[in-house]
Amino acid sequence: MQPTQRVDRNPVIEGSLELADKSWKIAATDGRREHPAVFKVDTPDLRGRLDELLRRVGELKRRWGLPAGCQVVLIYEAGQDGFWIARALEAEGVRVLVIDAASVQMPRHTRRAKTDRLDALKLLDELRAWLRGERRTLRVLSIPTEDAEARRLLARERGLLQKEIGQHRDRMRKLLRTQGCQDDIDSSLPERLMACKVRRPDGRSIPEELWHWLLRECERLDLARRQFAEVEHTLLHQLPEPVQRCIALLSGLRGVGWVGATRLVLELYWRDFANRRQVGACVGLVPQPYDSGESHVDQGVSKQGNRRVRALLIEMAWAWIKYQSGSALAQWFASRTTGQNKRGKRIAIVGVARRLAIDLWRYMREGIVPAGAQLKF
Repeated sequence: MQPTQRVDRNPVIEGSLELADKSWKIAATDGRREHPAVFKVDTPDLRGRLDELLRRVGELKRRWGLPAGCQVVLIYEAGQDGFWIARALEAEGVRVLVIDAASVQMPRHTRRAKTDRLDALKLLDELRAWLRGERRTLRVLSIPTEDAEARRLLARERGLLQKEIGQHRDRMRKLLRTQGCQDDIDSSLPERLMACKVRRPDGRSIPEELWHWLLRECERLDLARRQFAEVEHTLLHQLPEPVQRCIALLSGLRGVGWVGATRLVLELYWRDFANRRQVGACVGLVPQPYDSGESHVDQGVSKQGNRRVRALLIEMAWAWIKYQSGSALAQWFASRTTGQNKRGKRIAIVGVARRLAIDLWRYMREGIVPAGAQLKF
């Protein structure tokens, strides 16, 4: 087998990172040798692991006779490590591609060998194909800035606290239901528990074990409520002025609240989209047809990208239909769903959500109000 030769004249080290908790596996080549170099970095602390990686890359340059300033391109799959590795490597002059792991092509054998070494080599092959211009399959993610990623946490924390409040309330309701109690889960529940006013239908008191559990649930619920109120009160004030203006612009449309506008701006519209197709693909609301031979199947939407934004856009689409009934989007939905059952409407609302994401992007970018839409003021 002849070694693969690079077609360009500038030497480049191409490498892949297979990340794990205790070690990283790295495969690298300069395109002029038959077998890539594969090594492991297992320094306990992550920063030391990163420094060891850079040191080993420097050794490869000397061993292969490459100039010290030759370009290094690395690739790794997005996961629990997020984007800090990419930002740290780019600060050292390394070009980094962070990819969606689901976009890597894998053999369809029932049983296939899988090791960190093989995965690193597979990623290296994908990188080399991408650099040659074969970019139809591999999905490269946009790396957010530290500020954009930090601001995104504000909206996510609010959503998590809101979910926790609902979980605590639902858990207490179900626990009381097991004893036949239908008491309201409100702020007075702890006082009623302490006064032994929460009783079963026959007048007996609830079990002591359940009584203690409910009191602890009330404490956790109260803490979640206080934290939620604090986050909600300070969220907008922690954002820079340009971001606040974008949120105010979106929330000025009827059917768009400040919570939905905030989440859209922080989760989606921090990106620079080139066209409407990129917007639809980013939120995973584009159709995925299966058209092969005599088989013609509609597989629904791709469901790629940010699932939080996708769920949010579906909710906002229903609100848009209700509060912007005179808009072109609402009329399109009405024309498509006349005489349809609930399932037909749920399918059509996905198209509304995709179009709404594109219309709101144009509204923020070019100031074009969605056709027929009304402002609040």
